[in-house]
Amino acid sequence: MKKKNDIIIPEGLHEVLLHACCAPCSSAIVEWMLQHDIRPIIFYFNPNIYPREEYDIRKNESKRHADHLGIRWIDGDYDHEAWLRQVQGLEHEPERGSRCLQCFQLRLIATALQARQLGITYFATTLASSRWKSLEQITQAGQAAESAVEGTRFWAQNWRKGGLQDRRNQLLRDYQFYNQQYCGCEFSMNKQEK
Repeated sequence: MKKKNDIIIPEGLHEVLLHACCAPCSSAIVEWMLQHDIRPIIFYFNPNIYPREEYDIRKNESKRHADHLGIRWIDGDYDHEAWLRQVQGLEHEPERGSRCLQCFQLRLIATALQARQLGITYFATTLASSRWKSLEQITQAGQAAESAVEGTRFWAQNWRKGGLQDRRNQLLRDYQFYNQQYCGCEFSMNKQEK
């Protein structure tokens, strides 16, 4: 293990499948990885996002960012109905409640499966950059995904450290990214409106 600017790098990590929730959250992380000789491949898998128009805006911004940097970007399937079935019964849970944990697990298992398909050992997520998310839940979901998908390892990391939050805000302005005002699902949007 190496430590650079509060970020712990597992020994032998040179390539990672990075689950990205959006361009603003991934921008500083991707930049940091590239500066430390880690090649990220972006996996955009976010069936939780509602409505479809919002999903498309966030997806296009993520793709634009990856294209600008010349890094590989993979589009996961958008199946919001399947996501709704996965969180059924948890609609009234508060933010950081069991619905969020279920959502993270669904997305990170898909990421681990994609990593295995690509022959990549490590996967990580930009969800751990948001101050609105529970790092404990994200780590728990990532570890569950690692356990569910043999041959993969979750790179649990607090991407808020090492000045990355400030850098994220600067890159948001530099790239003029669309910056969403709610997590993504209709339940978080409804909470925002109240």
